Amino acid sequence: MLSDDRLVYSTGPQGRITCADCSKTPCECPEGLAGAPKKRTQTEPVRVSFRKTGKGSGVTLVEKLPMHPAGKDELLSKLKKRLGVGGTVKLGTLEIQGEHREFVKKELEASGYRVKTI
Repeated sequence: MLSDDRLVYSTGPQGRITCADCSKTPCECPEGLAGAPKKRTQTEPVRVSFRKTGKGSGVTLVEKLPMHPAGKDELLSKLKKRLGVGGTVKLGTLEIQGEHREFVKKELEASGYRVKTI
């Protein structure tokens, strides 16, 4: 029978990760929601639009965001917490409940993305 003494997964000493920039756990870096401002390579601007459905207040859509799917989920969860609303990622498009085009546009521009409001 095999021994269960071996380490399978660890995030650091005592299960904590310290930030490489600010050396704190959890990270307290003053960055925007989508990460640190940096030069982004985009072929076309990110589209932020609003769609009103039959019932409810509608949804804010963020389309053509050049980001890994895991990064989109993380960005969406930060936006949802900051705005106090619900949302989801469907087919690579972020959907946020309510009219929040200006807020999303400011956050993405602060992170270095070119944004077009539709």
